[in-house]
Amino acid sequence: MNKIEQGTHQGTSWSKEGSGPPLILVHGLGLNRQMWQWQMGCLTPHFSVIYYDLLGHGESVNPEIPCQLEQFSEQLLLLMKGQKLEQCILVGFSLGGLIVQDFALNHQEKVSALAILNTSHGRTETEREAVLARVLQAEQFGPSSTVKPALQRWFSAEFAARKPEILEKVQDWIMANDKEIYPEIYRLLAECDEPLTNAIRAISCPTLIMTGEDDHGNSPEMTKRMAALIPDSRVEILPGLRHMGLAENPQAVNSRLLSFLQEVVQ
Repeated sequence: MNKIEQGTHQGTSWSKEGSGPPLILVHGLGLNRQMWQWQMGCLTPHFSVIYYDLLGHGESVNPEIPCQLEQFSEQLLLLMKGQKLEQCILVGFSLGGLIVQDFALNHQEKVSALAILNTSHGRTETEREAVLARVLQAEQFGPSSTVKPALQRWFSAEFAARKPEILEKVQDWIMANDKEIYPEIYRLLAECDEPLTNAIRAISCPTLIMTGEDDHGNSPEMTKRMAALIPDSRVEILPGLRHMGLAENPQAVNSRLLSFLQEVVQ
């Protein structure tokens, strides 16, 4: 059984377990650091894994409004300083994938490898409008109004019927979000991929870009476009999985992630 360290540093609530090279996990919108529970058994034998709550999520403090991607990169930088890390591997999911891209562009010397999971890239105007419509819905009616459609986008119907307790867990995480802050961060998610679209050409570390075959908002096409721009990158498309493949089929996600990570740390 791994010993879990926990703490708070400058408003960021974090946990740490395992041993080996440092690896930081960055979760997605509306979730919290507990979303990585399906990855810990795979990663902690090989890495010292730090996972934390983003600003406005879980037990961390709220961000300043309006939200900027730089705030979340700064949060990550302060966390690294608090952990006395000069360099680490970053794994980001969805919004977390956008945060780690921004961080890698601004602090290249601090990132030894990058994994970008289920993350949007270069949305079309129609795609962006669809996300902004959900932002408006969240502003008017709170996080609860977005939950059921999100779960349908995130999990296959077969898995939802077989494992309703996991969907209930994820739903509880989303519902726990602050009604004022959640839409603000949702708006950031809707818009912050645009300035990164071509900038990611400058990412220089080994990079894994992975998504589910049926994750339509963070599609295989987006994943392939990112890989075409980032020089030292590779693509993994997971058959039959939607957005939350890392909970629906952890083995498929973990095997590919661990294979990449072990290769780049050698």
